Amino acid sequence: MSVTVTFPLNGRRIWVTGANGFLGKHVVAELETRGAVVLAPSSRDCDLMDPEAARRFIQAERPDGVIHMAAKVGGIGANRKHPGSFFYANMAMGLHLIEACRLEAVPKLLVLGTVCAYPKFCPVPFREDDLWNGYPEETNAPYGIAKKALLVQLQSYRQEYGTRGIFLVPVNLYGPGDHIDLENNHVIPALIRKFLEAKAKGAPSVELWGTGSASREFLYVKDAARAICDGMAKYEDLDPVNLGTGIEITIKDLALLVQRLVGFQGDLVFNPTYPDGQPKRRLDTSRAQERFGWTAEVELEEGLRETIEWMKGVLG
Repeated sequence: MSVTVTFPLNGRRIWVTGANGFLGKHVVAELETRGAVVLAPSSRDCDLMDPEAARRFIQAERPDGVIHMAAKVGGIGANRKHPGSFFYANMAMGLHLIEACRLEAVPKLLVLGTVCAYPKFCPVPFREDDLWNGYPEETNAPYGIAKKALLVQLQSYRQEYGTRGIFLVPVNLYGPGDHIDLENNHVIPALIRKFLEAKAKGAPSVELWGTGSASREFLYVKDAARAICDGMAKYEDLDPVNLGTGIEITIKDLALLVQRLVGFQGDLVFNPTYPDGQPKRRLDTSRAQERFGWTAEVELEEGLRETIEWMKGVLG
């Protein structure tokens, strides 16, 4: 389908927060491919926890647009251990940045949300209109609610001040460059690392958290980067937009797939004393296609193969 480009990226100065993160590095690469000039200060140079830092940076650099992806994130373990800091950091960074963009009349702003904002028992597939129909899954609710509050800020600022802000909601991401430490990483890099290390040691089995019955949807990080750039260039509405594949897989089936791709011959042992998290996650991705012509392209097995090869190189 044909969608009008309303904010051409070529030649634009785009400030990317979280540019050195997993997704951020891919977004920077995609923006540069499209001819944008990327501004990517470190958190030391522009600490978004400081209420005035974002405004000082905008005044000095005058970006044409801002893509806000900086976040304090982690897996179930990290969310359970640090709920207060996860809420405060994500709320404060977004709050300060959006206000600074309003005060300095930044031409366009994109804020990245999270699938963790959806209700725990949301009907599947998750539709954007269901975001407010219940409380998020408890283990990551503080993070999810903080990010969802930024949607309200964007929408209310658009209504009162005319701020040109959009809000995209990606599903679980994976791919080269992801976190590999078992304390803070997400399910796919955790599975890959566990299977690679178990194979190298000749271990008889691998223990996995939960029952394996929960289902998840996964989006390859390069597809997500393309979606963010497409949204920045073409999307102008106040409605949130899901980013995903529309395909879910149970954690057990995902583990079996990773096991096969890695070549681990041992057993899988699920430990049900650990929580499964939200029971099911699958997004309705039709709005992204309708509003700015984006669909995912990389299938799960293809993306997993690339991610496994990348992690082999990292782990040595």
